Amino acid sequence: QVQLVESGGGLVQPGGSLRLSCAASGSIFGINAMGWYRQAPGKQRELVAVITSGGSTNYADSVKGRFTISRDNAKNTVYLQMNSLNSEDTAVYYCNADIRVGLGDGMDYWGKGTLVTVSS
Repeated sequence: QVQLVESGGGLVQPGGSLRLSCAASGSIFGINAMGWYRQAPGKQRELVAVITSGGSTNYADSVKGRFTISRDNAKNTVYLQMNSLNSEDTAVYYCNADIRVGLGDGMDYWGKGTLVTVSS
């Protein structure tokens, strides 16, 4: 069984920074893309950032230049460094990963989410 566990959320003042982590565990053969999504109150879940197994990245326009996604393949962990946070970044942040448990194609896995609140 595969699990994704996020950590690092919390309350931060506008202009502040937070670093989210997401560790994958279980019967993992390999991990393809890993990413972060977020869902603000009353809104749909949206892509924040994604990183491939080779390290290529893609970001939502709203976070470009402020957020940085990275991964440690040896630890099956993905990170999201968030700087210059503002109230519009307030949301539940979800980790997502395309994980192979065998020689076949990967499957989508999600974490349970971690709340980020930006407020003074």
